[in-house]
Amino acid sequence: MSSSKEALTYRAAGVDIDAGEEVVERIKPLVARTFRKEVMAGLGGFGALFELAGRFKDPVLVSGTDGVGTKLKLAQQLGRHDTIGIDLVAMCVNDVLVQGAEPLFFLDYFATGKLDVETTVAVVGGIAKGCELAGCALIGGETAEMPDMYAPGEYDLAGFNVGAVEKSKLIDGSKIHAGDAIVGIASSGPHSNGYSLIRKIAQRAGNPFDLDLGGVKLADALMAPTSIYVKPILKMLGEHAIHGMAHITGGGLTENIIRVVPDALGIALDSSAWKPPAVFDWLQREGNVAQVEMWRTFNCGIGYTLIVPREAAGASIAALGEFGLPAWTIGEVEPARSDARVHIR
Repeated sequence: MSSSKEALTYRAAGVDIDAGEEVVERIKPLVARTFRKEVMAGLGGFGALFELAGRFKDPVLVSGTDGVGTKLKLAQQLGRHDTIGIDLVAMCVNDVLVQGAEPLFFLDYFATGKLDVETTVAVVGGIAKGCELAGCALIGGETAEMPDMYAPGEYDLAGFNVGAVEKSKLIDGSKIHAGDAIVGIASSGPHSNGYSLIRKIAQRAGNPFDLDLGGVKLADALMAPTSIYVKPILKMLGEHAIHGMAHITGGGLTENIIRVVPDALGIALDSSAWKPPAVFDWLQREGNVAQVEMWRTFNCGIGYTLIVPREAAGASIAALGEFGLPAWTIGEVEPARSDARVHIR
């Protein structure tokens, strides 16, 4: 008995399995460059294997997951897909690092309506580069083609990272006390936070992406990949006294540093201690953004902070300079005041 109905296939429904297989083949060498000796299998299994035995004596696993927010929209608008994966890795590994953990392995999730091989390979290539910079293995992920879920040319990203630290070396902020110095480490720009406001400001200004900001075009300043602080900080952990750390992400300077400070203490920051990159001046001016809004939305030029004994601040800054990371003493820990725990002058 014949049927007049058209024979349907997965491809006819909008999912191209062949394109997905091409992506996998093309990213294999990129992924392989991130592997560590603990990785027990390559791509293709149902689960990724990572051997922890022998690496740590009394390990605590530290996990984190994140995305890059609406910076994705700007990447798609500008057609810049090769560095957004670095942002994805950075947002995850810098978080795990805060507790002194070494990032071990990373998994990604890439979803789109219709798979474009070149775009997908560019994005995953950036993820692999970020993993290389962080020293962690990209051991798995998911590429999902979902027709009708995304507009043409759009895609979404999420990342998942697991790290480990010896239990005796876990950094939990318990050693922080009044008088400790707060060392701020330079960011590469807005990193991956505040982009809903950034895109609104840029749109209102006419999207002047070719605008020169002191030798850097606006597009380049906005798309600069998030700094990955892992290798320098892990090196310093074995040589310097560090009582606490904070990754400056959503919530900016006012909400992130205080997260690692004990409840009885507060922080005082000196905004004159560093000069934010020109892109922040442009954003504040063009958006008529109040200073308090700048502090709680953007990193304002400080991407990561260390809380160290006051007498150790100079040595920490010098060590960071050897890694090419500008840093400044931007404040100190103090007894909590009755009005607020965070003060910026």
